[in-house]
Amino acid sequence: MVDQEAKTTHNKTTGLPRKRFYRARAHSNPLSDSHFPVPLFPSQFDYSLHYPHFFPASSEHDSSKRIQFADIGCGFGGLLVSLSTLFPDTLMIGMEIRDKVTEYVKERILGLRATNPGQYQNISVVRTNSMKYIPNYFGKGQLRKMFFLFPDPHFKEKNHRRRVISPHLLDEYAYALAEGGIIYTITDVEELGEWMKGCLEDHPMFEVLGDEELEADPVVKLLSSATEEGQKVARNGGQTFRAIYRRITP
Repeated sequence: MVDQEAKTTHNKTTGLPRKRFYRARAHSNPLSDSHFPVPLFPSQFDYSLHYPHFFPASSEHDSSKRIQFADIGCGFGGLLVSLSTLFPDTLMIGMEIRDKVTEYVKERILGLRATNPGQYQNISVVRTNSMKYIPNYFGKGQLRKMFFLFPDPHFKEKNHRRRVISPHLLDEYAYALAEGGIIYTITDVEELGEWMKGCLEDHPMFEVLGDEELEADPVVKLLSSATEEGQKVARNGGQTFRAIYRRITP
């Protein structure tokens, strides 16, 4: 007889989803078309659906409060969960292209909200292709932080155009980031780390953060510890390569 506990998608004790029921391929082709709704303009994004604590009804939107942190390719949502309590009044969104993984993050957030009243109300997730639709979600200078943690390396040279950090995509990220906003990248693939660093270094609207700034930033410590990929690299004794840059006016 099959154990009933083994069949349920949620842990009965914590109320959180079981990751093994939401597994998907590690990566997706960002150039392929997927079928999911995309707002035509940032003003069409329904904040009340994602942040009901802050926006109890769509007719009561506070136009002064907007998403300020975006985790691109958020995976299973580890960074979002860690940042949520660190910046409880800051709205954050995870953007993930894989449907099962997105569903897991949704269920994880709902579970955390239910078991921790008043907390985790500032994070949400949306299934989308961030390489195509960043301007559909964020207005000019809206974001303070963007995260690109352990992105798909796309090793083959012919697939480098699929990389989420590239010269032309940095133009879009620079548009969405406020002056002084920060872009965080980390990978365990040295060649990709050099690629991302080189793209940011060559772009006129970004400058590297100094060692003192990195040491004082509490977010930096989470880059290699908050995500499933980062934890896996740490367990295996692997090396990571960071590139953290600030949006400037050239």
